[in-house]
Amino acid sequence: MSRGFYVGRFQPYHNGHQSVLERIASSADEIVIGVGSAQISHTVANPFTAGERVLMLTRSLADLDCPFYVIPIEDVQRNALWAAHVRSMTPPFDTVYSSNPLVMQLFAEAGVDVQSPDMYERLTHSGTVIRQRMLDGEPWEHLVPPAVVDVIREIHGVERLQRIAGSD
Repeated sequence: MSRGFYVGRFQPYHNGHQSVLERIASSADEIVIGVGSAQISHTVANPFTAGERVLMLTRSLADLDCPFYVIPIEDVQRNALWAAHVRSMTPPFDTVYSSNPLVMQLFAEAGVDVQSPDMYERLTHSGTVIRQRMLDGEPWEHLVPPAVVDVIREIHGVERLQRIAGSD
C-alpha cells in the first residue's frame, strides 16, 4: 500500500490544490494531507483557522476516489527538525508531493521520496491572489471548489478578512 503526503496552508483551499490532490489520488492508495501553520489564524496572510481549513478540505474531497486523512500541523521554528515533526504528527507515508523548494529539500534530506507535481494555473490559483480578490471585492468564488465557497460564507470569512486588513 502506498501513502502520499501533501502539505499546504490552504488559506484558502483552492482549485489548484484540488487538481494536485486528484492527480495524487490516481497514484497513491491513501493520502495524508497536512494543514500547515495550524496554529496561525486571523491574519491577512492566514485568515482561516485549522478547523475551518479542515472543513474546506474534507467537504471538497468528499467524492475523491481515494481514502485521505487531514492532519493539522503546527509550525516548529527549526527547519532541520520539521520533517521529523511532521512524521510524528501523521500516519506513515512513502512519498511527499510538493513543489515548495524548502519542503522538497527537508524531506529529501530526511530520505523520503519527493515528487513535484505540476501546479494548476499557478498565477491565478494562489491563496495570495484569492485573498486579495476578497479584499478588493472582486470575484473569487470561481477559483475555489463550491464547498469552500460554502464554508467561507458560513464563517463570514470575507468579512473577517476585510476587518483584519482594516486599520484603526
